[in-house]
Amino acid sequence: MISKSVMKKLVAEHGTPLFVVDHEEIRENYAEFRRRLPRVQAYYAVKANPDPAIVQTLYEAGASFDVASMPEFEIVYQYIKGLSAKKRQDFIWDKIIYANPIKANETLQQLDRYKPLVTYDNFEEIRKIRKYAPHAGLALRLRVPNTGAMVELSSKFGASSGEAVELIQASHDVGLVVEGLSFHVGSQTTNFENYVQALNLAAGVVREAADRGFQMKLIDIGGGFPAPYDEHVQPFKTLARRINAELDRLFPPEIEILAEPGRFLVATAGVAIAKVIGKATRDGKQCYYLDDGVYHTYSGILFDHCQYHLKAFKKGPTQICSVFGPTCDALDTISLAEELPDLQLGDYVYSRNIGAYSRASSTWFNGFPPAKVVHLNR
Repeated sequence: MISKSVMKKLVAEHGTPLFVVDHEEIRENYAEFRRRLPRVQAYYAVKANPDPAIVQTLYEAGASFDVASMPEFEIVYQYIKGLSAKKRQDFIWDKIIYANPIKANETLQQLDRYKPLVTYDNFEEIRKIRKYAPHAGLALRLRVPNTGAMVELSSKFGASSGEAVELIQASHDVGLVVEGLSFHVGSQTTNFENYVQALNLAAGVVREAADRGFQMKLIDIGGGFPAPYDEHVQPFKTLARRINAELDRLFPPEIEILAEPGRFLVATAGVAIAKVIGKATRDGKQCYYLDDGVYHTYSGILFDHCQYHLKAFKKGPTQICSVFGPTCDALDTISLAEELPDLQLGDYVYSRNIGAYSRASSTWFNGFPPAKVVHLNR
């Protein structure tokens, strides 16, 4: 954890707004994931935070990568360009899955020469892949329960279990190879039963596919592994025990197990530091204005349905305040109920556990630039 004294030194050196990434924390999170789920290969969901330095740290730690766009693919691919052509191709299978079920024709054309593993979930996508990326291997994405997830995904992606084998058959009929199945239980899933239900649903599809002559080689259990934002989130080891028990019961050792952790690996590694640039009292309530906001590091409030709590370096009695970002848009509201001491212009506040789905969505709206990024323990 980055100490307040270190934060103060960084602010003195770099100013604000500041986004600090602790790479030792990332390495520790990756090590815990591998230790708790020894059968599962972690494919980092690059969309959680696509900073190349983060990708490099996880690459060096042994991670693979889940990408959902060609720019994300290129961020990862730069680290394997030095290999021979054959080794590079083998390495792509081990290191990259293109896990966006819906892909533009142009994207498929770009991907085809890499012979990648891609996900799909409908008949139209089969026709597109056959025409534009016939060398790809396929993983059929299933629709599974997302109950209690902070970000629900099943309304947008996933084939029903009832049509799954027909989609596998249709792929086979046009000369494509379905390597296995994938699913996603929803982002920041604190309802661990989602994983149990999803794994059992996938096992049922594996059995039905085998009865039709199709052997599944891999299961991608997706992401959703929750970050410890507060005390209500159960420990990861509790979830891992549930997953391990179901994997051992449902899938023989020869079936490869993949996962796509994003938030779990990087959320706790990020800290945002901002300065108070404005102060007002409105309807008897203290309001503070910061040099960072929801169009920047706090974008996760809008796009990730996540609330980041603010702390002050200054001590003293606290009161319920409103906190806003620097832009002239009223949408730029960080919190309407944050507990902070009496702050003055030039004082600093910070938010921990903001490493995922935050700066990844930063913009230059209203002319305000994203926060400066500082990497520690590289």
